[in-house]
Amino acid sequence: MLGGDAVAVWEVALSDGVYRVEFAHGTTTGKRVVCVNGTEVLRKDWMFKLVGKETFAVGGAGTKATISIEAVGGFAYEYSLSVDGKSLQRFTDNRAKTTKTWTVQVDGTDYRIVLEKDTMDVWCNGQRMDTRGEFVDDGTETHFPVGGHACCIKATGGGGKKAIVHCLLLDGEKLPGTAQ
Repeated sequence: MLGGDAVAVWEVALSDGVYRVEFAHGTTTGKRVVCVNGTEVLRKDWMFKLVGKETFAVGGAGTKATISIEAVGGFAYEYSLSVDGKSLQRFTDNRAKTTKTWTVQVDGTDYRIVLEKDTMDVWCNGQRMDTRGEFVDDGTETHFPVGGHACCIKATGGGGKKAIVHCLLLDGEKLPGTAQ
């Protein structure tokens, strides 16, 4: 944790969790420190060049992230984060198209369930789930357990042009999706 030294903080939503990236930049010494979820992943002390880029890994799959440091006049700096070679905004927008996320509470426990639409992989609280898929009359169903309950992601044609609608069923009851 960087405390008061942090000059920038970002949230990065990946399939295996949401990661908090904090960046500290010593503008007189050039010191650079990156923490992910409170754990220091990069430290450079006494850098003579105050601008540049720092690359590090985020998440269990080691997704590449880069912080860019640019001077914007005098001793002011601008910090930006790119993930997988895309600006954080573009990365987030792309993930919104390729994943579907639900946050649910089951028996008092919070679960974050993510469907990767391109691979049909299902993640629950950072763990890739063993699933069983089946074709049904109106689409497909992907079954897996959550907290001792039967969970299913149902994919059906939404009626629109190439639209596929994914919904989460817990013990047969449809649950709302969340934007992440």
